[in-house]
Amino acid sequence: MAAPILHLLVAAAACSIATAAPQEHLITALPGFDGAFPSRHYSGYITVDEASERSLFYYLVLSERDPATDPVVIWLNGGPGCSSFDGFVYENGPFNFEPGSTPGGLPKLQLNPYSWSKVSNMIYLDSPAGVGMSYSLNRSEYKTGDLKTAADAHKFLLKWFELYPEFQSNPFYLSGESYAGIYIPTIADEVVKGMEKGAEPKINLKGYLIGNPVTDIDYDFNSFVPFAHGMGLISTDMYENVKATCGGTFWGTVDDLCQENIDRVRWELKDLNVYNILAPCYHHPQIQEAVFRHSSLPESFRRLGETERSFPVRKGMAGRSWPLRAALKDGRVPMWTGIGGRSLNCTSDELATIWLDDEDIRDAIHAKSKSLIGSWELNTARLDYTHDTGTMLSYHKKFTTLGYRVLIYSHIIPIISTIGS
Repeated sequence: MAAPILHLLVAAAACSIATAAPQEHLITALPGFDGAFPSRHYSGYITVDEASERSLFYYLVLSERDPATDPVVIWLNGGPGCSSFDGFVYENGPFNFEPGSTPGGLPKLQLNPYSWSKVSNMIYLDSPAGVGMSYSLNRSEYKTGDLKTAADAHKFLLKWFELYPEFQSNPFYLSGESYAGIYIPTIADEVVKGMEKGAEPKINLKGYLIGNPVTDIDYDFNSFVPFAHGMGLISTDMYENVKATCGGTFWGTVDDLCQENIDRVRWELKDLNVYNILAPCYHHPQIQEAVFRHSSLPESFRRLGETERSFPVRKGMAGRSWPLRAALKDGRVPMWTGIGGRSLNCTSDELATIWLDDEDIRDAIHAKSKSLIGSWELNTARLDYTHDTGTMLSYHKKFTTLGYRVLIYSHIIPIISTIGS
């Protein structure tokens, strides 16, 4: 009798959480998925600016273990401009696409056995407005930057915890990847400053964790060439030549010869998944044919992106690393989505786009229609985004000194570098 009683107690706890949550945000079913959800799901909009109806979209997955006491974790994809539905369907969310799914009909979903919702209440947030399902009726609001994005996210959190008061005492963590290395420390800063000023409701922030984070322009931008050499992807002769002409600085150079040699390195690696060199890299066929045919990499590497199976079901994590896409100029972060709306960074978003552009799906998750906010994009070009905060090293030092737990980790290598305790 012990096991049935335990199941009843867990179910009772889940129900007590659910009754306090806004029932109009409850998701009862998802087209493309057959079966019962392992826990309750909620989604909808929270308006952070009434005048422009600037509203951020979230999807909440209650913990499958004990939602009443498990941590609340918010997840942010990077970019800037990446939708957190990327993490939801391709990384740590409750579902992924069934193997063999191909573009055509509505993609089928299956449960993800490695979902973070196994042990935590997960919030997937599309931020800032203009990203994913988040929007503003005033499109000028899509001109934004780090500070405005952090302030809006803090407003979102305060309103979210008002909407879900049953979670106010749960441990709260910020999490994400890539350009979320900027989002997360700056949001944490807003949260801490808010608590110091007595903002209500009080957020029980315990720390944050970031995978492959953008951290510091000089460190990040200068790492690419030494990384390529250290991984054996370019010859020592090529590395020494670049190093000699660039003086050890591999970005933002005005020296033509240095830039030419950096471009040669990038050309060598243009058809390689630099985030996981042993994993396939999806290239749109037009790109594969027109661009990726002159590399001197071995045939086995050059053909990693080709496959006879339907590739859009992604099995590994392909990064969306902002520093490697283009040089930062005057604080402006470059945006591009590539041919056919796809990003050129080893990611195919075809299945996710089909699924999230389906109006039945949008109805089910309480998202606005395509006619109002446009098509879903994994990485949008709608934003006019400015990096206006600088290095994150000072933020990390500040929060670890204050006693917050900070985890900086690599998606690809399961060795974790921990800052703080």
